[in-house]
Amino acid sequence: MSQHNHSARVSRVESGEDDGRPLSVSARLGRLQFHHSGKFRLLQLADVQEGPKVSQDTVRLIAAACDAARPDLVIFTGNQVAGYDTAYERTFRKRRWSTPLDGVYSAGLSMGGALGLGGASLGRPNGAGTGAGSAAPYGAASRGAGANGDDRDAEQVRHRELKHTEDLVRRTAELITGPLVERGIPFAVTYGNHDFQCGLDTDQMDAIYREFPGCLNPEATAARPDRPYALRGSVLPDQEAFVCQPGTFALPVADMEGKGSVMGLVLLDSGDYAQSGGYGSPSRQALEFLGSVPRLVGNRSMVFQHMPLPQFYDLLKPVSSTTAYAVQGYRRFDSQCYILDESRTYAGSYLGEGVSCPDEDSGEFDILTRDRGFFALFAGHDHRNGFVGQTGGIVLGATPTCGFGAYGPVPRKRAARLFEFDIRHPHHPRTQLLEFGDLVGRPSSHKVYTFAMSHVPTSTGDAVNLLRRPGFLAGGLTALAGLVASWGSSRHK
Repeated sequence: MSQHNHSARVSRVESGEDDGRPLSVSARLGRLQFHHSGKFRLLQLADVQEGPKVSQDTVRLIAAACDAARPDLVIFTGNQVAGYDTAYERTFRKRRWSTPLDGVYSAGLSMGGALGLGGASLGRPNGAGTGAGSAAPYGAASRGAGANGDDRDAEQVRHRELKHTEDLVRRTAELITGPLVERGIPFAVTYGNHDFQCGLDTDQMDAIYREFPGCLNPEATAARPDRPYALRGSVLPDQEAFVCQPGTFALPVADMEGKGSVMGLVLLDSGDYAQSGGYGSPSRQALEFLGSVPRLVGNRSMVFQHMPLPQFYDLLKPVSSTTAYAVQGYRRFDSQCYILDESRTYAGSYLGEGVSCPDEDSGEFDILTRDRGFFALFAGHDHRNGFVGQTGGIVLGATPTCGFGAYGPVPRKRAARLFEFDIRHPHHPRTQLLEFGDLVGRPSSHKVYTFAMSHVPTSTGDAVNLLRRPGFLAGGLTALAGLVASWGSSRHK
């Protein structure tokens, strides 16, 4: 796999004016398939991370990247929805389990909504109040109604609030997939650590995405991971998938004749948070499914997920904190500063923050490197990282945010990642970042957090220190964190 220069021009697979047919060649063929030219193209969109009020520049970048790349498929690798947006304050949950700080954090979001800092101005369902109560997985109004002793009324209020949240998430999904639907490009979705915070589970969000033409996420309610699932009702009627859970499935890609599988594309729900602290890992079922993919697909596969693995640190070099451009590691790696290891990473790579991976090694990397069943894994999550390298016989890659609703690099560096596969060596694709500055130009709006979050050190001793373990004071200011998150100046990852 090679990585092209970020400013390189993207060659077009097809020439000529738009004739009304889908932009995706695979959509014309009815399955994910290499073209007669011997090429197959894929676009990764990482960390859109928008609320119901989607930034115009986010949509402009998605549209421009699709026009430049003309991909067969677009893959969203999690955190499409900024679940902490104040628009979701009534159903917000910080974790999938209840915590003592849920009410405090929700109060912070409510304060943000009251001050007009975020999406809360989009309105609430009838009957929703503004107070916060004791900790629970869902929002303040549900907790307050339950506290009055009328469980039936509480359930009705919560149902109404969740339906409102569904409508808001549907609005976000419509806006970010709109450029794909208009161009006839199929897409697939997995999830990150912020999507669920809006209050919806992944199966509910899966159902919302399937409402839009082009979505390839299969229904997982009757999943039989060992049997192919026909996507007959999709824009690819001849496509099959192997299904494990919502956000976890495999899509075989056929050869030029559409007869044999050349490779597999795996979307993996990499989890969100661990109850022991830090980020979580894929479920046991997802890891078991991943181990079976090479046999099911019949060829090597590439994985797309939200969370990077601890092995991403193998692509970095430990250095002194006084080293120029050094960044501090995250949690179990935070005692050390790092720069990219140029002997292991490709030209054009950059490191803007510590790799935010789970504390515990789930064994996923061992599965990926077993019997050469996989050739690459690409993740998002770290909005300011854009690097590709090789370790243990597999390519690992980090893709920066393509969204303008959260922290990230300067606007011109926000990007989509293009992969171009060649039938002569399908397991060694070329990749490059399609950056906003090259495709679109100047942003339509300016955010104060852009400069602060895009600072790079210019002298020794000025190491970037972005991700410290939260101390006692930080825990005591959780409500303030919720307020700040609603403004967007330092949103959590």
